[in-house]
Amino acid sequence: MSKILALLLIFIIPLTVFGADEKERKLQERIQELELRIKSMEETLAVQTDEPDTARASGENQEAQIQELRRQLLVLAGEVEKLRSGEQETEITPEQASSMGLGPSASKVYRRKQGVSIAGYGEMLYENFSGSDQSDAPVDRASQLDFLRAILYTGYRFNDRFVFNSELEFEHASTGKGGEVSVEFAYLEFLANKHLNVRGGLLLVPMGLTNEYHEPVAFLGARRSETESRIIPTTWREGGFGILGSAGLFSYRAYMINGMNASGFTADGIRGGRQKGAKAKAEDFAFVGRLDINPAPGMMFGGSFYIGGSGQGQIMESGRNFKVRTTIGELHGQVQVRGLDVRGLYARAGIGNAADLNRVLELEGTESVGDVLQGGYLQIGYNVLSQYTDAIRLTPYYQFEKINTQSSVPAGYAKDPAKDRKIHTAGLEFRPITNIVVKGEYQWHRNEAGTGINQVNINMGYNF
Repeated sequence: MSKILALLLIFIIPLTVFGADEKERKLQERIQELELRIKSMEETLAVQTDEPDTARASGENQEAQIQELRRQLLVLAGEVEKLRSGEQETEITPEQASSMGLGPSASKVYRRKQGVSIAGYGEMLYENFSGSDQSDAPVDRASQLDFLRAILYTGYRFNDRFVFNSELEFEHASTGKGGEVSVEFAYLEFLANKHLNVRGGLLLVPMGLTNEYHEPVAFLGARRSETESRIIPTTWREGGFGILGSAGLFSYRAYMINGMNASGFTADGIRGGRQKGAKAKAEDFAFVGRLDINPAPGMMFGGSFYIGGSGQGQIMESGRNFKVRTTIGELHGQVQVRGLDVRGLYARAGIGNAADLNRVLELEGTESVGDVLQGGYLQIGYNVLSQYTDAIRLTPYYQFEKINTQSSVPAGYAKDPAKDRKIHTAGLEFRPITNIVVKGEYQWHRNEAGTGINQVNINMGYNF
C-alpha cells in the first residue's frame, strides 16, 4: 500500500506543480496582451486628439470613436487589475444558481475563478396583532419587533474543481434573549462538470421554494409560509453528501443525510425534529431527491421527495425500537415573467408509528402528532413598474394558504380544530434597488376552532 501511495505522489506532485506554473504563465501572457492593447489604444487616442481641426472631416464621428476607445481602455484596464489581483468573477444566471440550490448571494463563490468570497443578507420583522380573534373574543398579544437574522456567506474557490461554501446565521440579534449563532450550511463541492457535481457537509435539504432560496429578496411576503415552516421545516439543514447537476432543461439534487429526531415532533408539525448538524443522532438516515424543469427563463416546475427513519434509537417501549418512518413529498412551480410573479406549492408528510410515538412522548387527546400533515399555497404578484423601469420594483401581491398539521391522527386520538388553518395575505413589496426590499402586509388567520388572530407584518431586508 505504501509503495502505491509513493508512486501516486511521484506522479501527482510534478503534475500539480506543472499545472500551477502553466496557469501562472498563461495569466502573465494575458496581462501582457492586454497591456499591449492598452498601449496601442493610448497611442491611437493621442494621435486622434492631436490632429488639427482641418484633418477632421467629420468631427462628431471622430469624437464618438475617441469616446469608444476611452471606454474600451477603461474596460481593459479593469480586466488587467482583476487578473493581477486574482479577483476575477464570471457571471451566473438565476437559473444556474437555482440548479445548485442557492440564492443570489449564496452563489457568489461560484462566480469567482479563485479565492475568498463574502456575501450576506439580513431582515427585520415587525408584527402587530389584532385585539380580538375571529370570534371577536378579546386577545392580549403584544406587538413585536425582531431583527430576525443577520447572515454572512463565506466561501473559498480553491481552483476550477473544488469549492467551499458556508452560511453563518446570527438569529434574533442577541444570544442573551433567545437568539443563537448557527451554521446554516457548510460544504465542500467537487465540480466535475455541469451534469454531475459531488457535495458533502452540512446541506440545505432541497425541498420546496423557500428552504434553499430563503434570502428576503428571493420571495414575496414578510413572513415565510406556514407550510414551509411546519411541514417543510425551513430553514432545514442536515449533515450528509450527495450529487447535483443539470442537463438541458432539467436540474437535480440527490442527498443521503441523517434522519430527523421524532422526539421533537408535535401537533404543530415536524419542525422540532430538525437536528441542524449539532451532534446529530445518526442511527437512522434519510434520502432526499429533487427534480426541476426550467422550460424558459423565469419558469421553474418540479417536485421533491424525502424518506427516512426518525426514531434515532430514542423511541422505545418494552424493548421495541420504533423507527418512525417519515416521508415528505411536495410539488412546486414558479413563473416570473414580465413583472408577473406566480408561485404555488403543495406538501404532504406521513409519520409512521404515530400512535407508538404519542405513547412514548406521553401525548394525549388533541396533543397527538399527526400521522398525515398537508398544506399548500398559491401566490400572485405583479410589479406595476415593470413596463417602465428595471431599477425600481413595486409589487402588490396576494397569497392564499391552507394547512393542517393534523390532517389525520391515529385511532384513539382527537384532532385539534385549531390546527386546520386558512391564511389570506395581501401585501405590497417595494425594492428601491435590487438588493434592498421593504414589505408590508395584512394577514387574515382563520381556523376551525375560531381562534385565528389577524396581524400586520412589516419586513425590511437586504442582500449583497
